[in-house]
Amino acid sequence: MTLVQDAATTGAEVGNFAPDFTASDQNGNPVTLSQFRGKKHVVLFFYPKSFSAGCTAEACAFRDSHEVFKDAGAEVIGISMDSVDTQESFAKRFRLTYTLLSDSDGSLQKLYSIPRWMGLFRGRVTFVIDSEGIIRHVFNSQVMVKDHVSEALETLKSL
Repeated sequence: MTLVQDAATTGAEVGNFAPDFTASDQNGNPVTLSQFRGKKHVVLFFYPKSFSAGCTAEACAFRDSHEVFKDAGAEVIGISMDSVDTQESFAKRFRLTYTLLSDSDGSLQKLYSIPRWMGLFRGRVTFVIDSEGIIRHVFNSQVMVKDHVSEALETLKSL
C-alpha cells in the first residue's frame, strides 16, 4: 500500500482534494486513485467486512446500479480491510462488477479518517469524488447500507 498524499494536507472532507493512494485490487493489481483524475468521477465506499450481511447487501446494491454509475461517468471502488484473496472470493461469489481494494493494514481507513462504529466495528462511509479529484459528498451510515448507493447517485447527478 502506498500513500501518495498526507491526509493532514488534503483531509478527507467535502471541498478538499481526495487523499491519493495506491492499493491492490481483488486481482492483485495496483490501483491508484489519481489515475482517474481528469477522466472519471469516483465513488469510493468503505465497508467493514466482506461476506457480512450488511456489507453483502451494500456491495450487491452497488453491483445492481453499476451501469447507472458508469452512465454517470463514475468508477465505483469498494474498500475493506479484507485480504486480496478474500476480496477476490467476495467479488466472484456475488458477481461484483467493480473494483474492490484490500486495505489489510488499515492505512486507507486512517487516511480517510473512517470512524469506528460504537468504538468497535469498522465504519461504513462513501465518498463521491469528482473528476478533478475533489470530494463532493461524504455519507456515513452503518445501518442504512443501501442509502450509500442512492446518496452517491444523487450527488453524481449534480456534478
